[in-house]
Amino acid sequence: MSHQRKTWQEKLTDSKGHPTVFEISDKQSKRWGAGTCVIPCPMEVNELMRCVPEGKVTTIDEMRKTLAQRHRTTIACPITTGIFSWIAAHAAAEAEAEGKKRTMCYWRTLKSDGEINPKYPGGILELKRKLAAEGHEILHKRKRYFVAGFEQKLAKLVA
Repeated sequence: MSHQRKTWQEKLTDSKGHPTVFEISDKQSKRWGAGTCVIPCPMEVNELMRCVPEGKVTTIDEMRKTLAQRHRTTIACPITTGIFSWIAAHAAAEAEAEGKKRTMCYWRTLKSDGEINPKYPGGILELKRKLAAEGHEILHKRKRYFVAGFEQKLAKLVA
């Protein structure tokens, strides 16, 4: 029996019952603080990533703040938000490979400290090229790459 793997685009549209809001447990509160947490659905993360215009960037933390506001929670889950951004990036690359136009510009979504995400499609060289083509200066620190002054280039995300 052959089990067909889901495409990235199928993974993106599978909400798995999310968004889900829950009370942060005592154990989790040591890391995240007290309050409530939302696990977004992948399409919400994709939608935020799509909102970033050329010349601007966003970070996982910025998206988490917006998701928390949207769901009136203390925080948005850092783990699933990161995973869903990765799924969204791969789904966009997959759609582009199929010839679809106006896919999402995932290279504009950075890690929380402004680092280019090496796990996104195309790898560091392609991501650096795309960001530089949009006017961003790329800094190289050891084996990692960052967008210089990314804090001043953050897109306004709407909750």
